[in-house]
Amino acid sequence: MCQINIAIFASGSGTNAENIIDWTRKSNHLKVGLILSNKNSAYVLERAKNNGIPSMTFTPDELKNTTLVDEILTKLKIDAIVLAGFLLRIPERLIEQYPGKIINIHPALLPSYGGKGMYGMNVHNAVIAAGEKRSGITIHVVDEVYDNGDVIFQAECPVNEGDTAEQLASKIHELEYLHFPRVIEEYLIKKF
Repeated sequence: MCQINIAIFASGSGTNAENIIDWTRKSNHLKVGLILSNKNSAYVLERAKNNGIPSMTFTPDELKNTTLVDEILTKLKIDAIVLAGFLLRIPERLIEQYPGKIINIHPALLPSYGGKGMYGMNVHNAVIAAGEKRSGITIHVVDEVYDNGDVIFQAECPVNEGDTAEQLASKIHELEYLHFPRVIEEYLIKKF
């Protein structure tokens, strides 16, 4: 089996992207061929540079209304897409080009606390405000609706009385780092 060439889409600092890159260095199955961001100032671009991975940025309009992103994905022979803290909705044409091959991670147990506007600290604040006893991560296939695709994997952590959103975020990050790269690899090996 040849390596599966993935592109990572990220909007922020890229800690999950870095974790995936580290995982692929030891993997015979995955390779990060491209990092893309909708923000020129996103630190994930620096992580790409430091790891010798090509990167590009685009505007929301370029993603939604042009084929700029599609063309670079094709040019670099990208097999699958991983969203790691990417905040824009993926256009239907990309979902059609990569059916079942776009994976996202969400910092809550979907279907709860998903949808537009539910990202980062917004999610953790909502979980705590609701008095939930458990939270976690959901790794899922991307479809046309925010946080709606088929669930691939979930992992839970306790929400203790008195936990702050920052403390919950720390627990969630631990789950992300522990599970996301492995689940990506296992899922994509089955797809290819």
